[in-house]
Amino acid sequence: MHTRNLGQSLEVSAIGLGCMGMSQSYGPNPGSRDDMIAVIRSAVELGVTFFDTAEAYGPFVNEELVGEALQPVRDQVIIATKFGWHFENGKLVGLDSRPEHIKQVADKSLQRLRTDVIDLYYQHRVDPDVAIEDVAGAVADLVQAGKVKHFGLSEASASTIRRAHAIHPVTAVQSEYSLWTRDPELEVLPTLADLGIGFVPFSPLGKGYLTGTVDTSTTFTEGDIRTTIPRFTEQNRAANQTLVDHVAELAKNKSATPGQVALAWLLAQQPWIVPIPGTRRTSRIEENARSTQVPLSADELADLDTLAQRVGIQGARYNEFHLGLVGR
Repeated sequence: MHTRNLGQSLEVSAIGLGCMGMSQSYGPNPGSRDDMIAVIRSAVELGVTFFDTAEAYGPFVNEELVGEALQPVRDQVIIATKFGWHFENGKLVGLDSRPEHIKQVADKSLQRLRTDVIDLYYQHRVDPDVAIEDVAGAVADLVQAGKVKHFGLSEASASTIRRAHAIHPVTAVQSEYSLWTRDPELEVLPTLADLGIGFVPFSPLGKGYLTGTVDTSTTFTEGDIRTTIPRFTEQNRAANQTLVDHVAELAKNKSATPGQVALAWLLAQQPWIVPIPGTRRTSRIEENARSTQVPLSADELADLDTLAQRVGIQGARYNEFHLGLVGR
């Protein structure tokens, strides 16, 4: 597994592992908790060193899962988690990035993760009621206290990133980015390049769509987040099939999988981009890791870009509520 740098000094595997789906969002988990611990540990054996979780996933149980799985190899891995929500009776009810709250939840995350330091601590969503300068200051205090090593933001606007970075260095920004979600390219990616900040695309495989395993005949199980996303209506899946077909054809010509081509496209965009595809299967982790060995020529990259622009992508990437939380 190749490595890449986020920001100035955080070295991670070129492909990370998003752990959210092991606890929520994609319907009932076919595996047990022990199975998921085994999957996470297999990722380490395959060279993955970068693991992504959040207090909101579950909530709380995903941090506990990741903490238990990685405790035996804690010195070999980088753990990223997130803050910024308010919970009541175990249910998410709103945003809360007040400095005192950030510090309280950091301590709780440290306990669940079975560690004494969080390697990368993201604000999960920008809180319009709390100045980003105050958020950055609170994380700076946690860094000074030795509880956090690096500061990150998720789904933030370019202006918010600049304001935060002026108070405390931002090491990485996490947002959705893939062949069919290009939103960060206009303002966010140029800002990160200017400031020397790394970028961590989540849903780099389009929530499974870019792997070629989702089509108009796919039936999603109860609790699958894709049932709430306009882009995944049957009509929009049909409209977006052209892009997937092209990726699949290119993959066939390169003796690769569509998912590997989609990840290779991301890796080719910038040397400071580190995708974090999620999965519940060791076989998929192994497949994703091999995407670092799939070369795409300048012509192939241009063809993918041209096709995506020509066919367009039908349907919003979030429902109305979640769209209101991004790009602030």
